[in-house]
Amino acid sequence: MKTIRIALAATVIALSAASAFAHGGGLDKNGCHTNHKTGDYHCH
Repeated sequence: MKTIRIALAATVIALSAASAFAHGGGLDKNGCHTNHKTGDYHCH
């Protein structure tokens, strides 16, 4: 039972982390883009 809880917790953490950093927006040739709301230019 403990192993199932650990596996479930790890899965939830992994999936929530992926969705937290994902966002739309085209990337330029350097793999970067500008966030038009903040004006921030960042790379992936």
